[in-house]
Amino acid sequence: MRNFIIFVFFSISTQAAIITNGDDWSLPAWVTPTSNYVYFNEFSSPAFHINNHVIDVTWRQINPAQGVYSQINTDTWTEVAAGGETFNFDSFANQRNEAGHYWLRIWLSGEQWAPAWVLTDCNIPASQRWLDHSQQDRHIPLWNTCVWNHAKTMYQHIFQSWGVKDDPKFEFAYVPGGFFYGEFDFDVMWQAFQDGSVTATQLLTWLADIRTSLTTILGDKHGKLMYTGQDYPFDFQNTSAGAFELHAKQAVDAGMGVRNGISELFNFHLNETPAYGSHIQADGHVTIDENYIVHSQNHVIGNENECYNACGFTTTDPYYAVVMSNLKALQLRSTHLLVETVESYMTPYATHWNWVEHELGKKVNNAPDAWVFLREYEDRFFIDNTPTNDINWTGKPWLHNFERWLVQKDVAPNGMSQRGSDVRTNVLNPDNGTSYEGRKTDRVNNQDYLYFYVQDEFANGTSPNTQLKVTFVDTANTQWQLQYQNSAGSLVTEAVTNTSTNTTKTATFDLVDANFNNGMTANADFRIYNGGSQDIEVRFVRLIRLTQPLLDTIFSNGFE
Repeated sequence: MRNFIIFVFFSISTQAAIITNGDDWSLPAWVTPTSNYVYFNEFSSPAFHINNHVIDVTWRQINPAQGVYSQINTDTWTEVAAGGETFNFDSFANQRNEAGHYWLRIWLSGEQWAPAWVLTDCNIPASQRWLDHSQQDRHIPLWNTCVWNHAKTMYQHIFQSWGVKDDPKFEFAYVPGGFFYGEFDFDVMWQAFQDGSVTATQLLTWLADIRTSLTTILGDKHGKLMYTGQDYPFDFQNTSAGAFELHAKQAVDAGMGVRNGISELFNFHLNETPAYGSHIQADGHVTIDENYIVHSQNHVIGNENECYNACGFTTTDPYYAVVMSNLKALQLRSTHLLVETVESYMTPYATHWNWVEHELGKKVNNAPDAWVFLREYEDRFFIDNTPTNDINWTGKPWLHNFERWLVQKDVAPNGMSQRGSDVRTNVLNPDNGTSYEGRKTDRVNNQDYLYFYVQDEFANGTSPNTQLKVTFVDTANTQWQLQYQNSAGSLVTEAVTNTSTNTTKTATFDLVDANFNNGMTANADFRIYNGGSQDIEVRFVRLIRLTQPLLDTIFSNGFE
């Protein structure tokens, strides 16, 4: 005989839900951004809260001769690609003197960027130069011991002698500064490896020295080094060992921050990302290790959400693409986000971007909300690159939800949900695969509940004053309600009645002395019950702290 735990819910007079059209990105008045510099770009745009700019310089510009450093030299160069762009870099001094904070990008490896004296001193012939993956420039072997030693000397001068590392206006630096736009390109290393110009051992030795040398140079500011190398699974594989080296994770373990440049592809390969402490669990949910060094020590964590109808990507629904890529960046606990005022649609989606600004860099102790976007999606890396991948889970390659301190899980015997009705395929790029947005109850099979779990660390810092926002699809003339517990017992909210408008709406519930102590079926904290004759479909759920958590006064938000 199967034993069931029976929970009896009784109605307590509670305020009816307030229903609004569309998504609701509102936050309480107490919430402020972690800093004024969570958005970054090459150019400051205060109207869009982009309060920093880049310092772009080439190596030859600031280090024209051995032992000689210049803050007044400028540089101009043109990509080697046909119709290539021409770059004009102002002097280091002029860029540093611009208003606002800055981030640093030293263009290091291009044959047009490296000082001529380095190529001569290190005897780098023309045959030792390789095109990057975009065919934009040719690059010298940074891993050459002579070249890298000169580069380290230059870095030490910039960060220490010029005082950059201790400059209060300095936000972070892309490192190690190799390849196009300072974005680490393992393709260049792979070409050199394949043509026999470098061995795997030499590359691994150099990659290890990047970590130790640069973190030593930055000292107590090492967390401001934003390592730009790709994480699993696109790092340089040690073919002799038959395993991924996880260079980005090793950089983070050594004390660096980290950055990824393609969170626009929100379904693809960013789920198992060890450098972010992000891992796919056996049940297909993605979790973040909050105790991992990059999070616990407040290192800089970057992503770039700038390419929607740009950079070769296209979409007919930019709002969807912007929202989902931002949710992915936030799930990864990003602290900084590169945005473009036009390409990122910051004006038409200003309300959403305001919410993102207030979410970046928040931790479980001071976040204004915990949320889950209900969905099921495929990570095509685990289709297209088998059998080289080594992560397995139930339902592979399908994954569940975007979750940040709030989790929805299917629970027997009455909470087994089904895929939502909004099917998306190849958004922006085929790598993004297929996803089913939202989760539905399964009324015909007596599956009438959606179960939710609040992360204990978030619940422990939450006062009784909370609010729950449930974004749902207003299909079918049916009714549903929220069920939760407080110290007096179990509560049922007044029912929400769908009206078959076939639009997205948000229901806001003011919770009465809510108690998130895992006291419901299957240790859930609250659930949504479908009491009507047809299914309900839920997209987004946010649990909001209406008052500032006490723990927020204990912990620092500063980025190292």
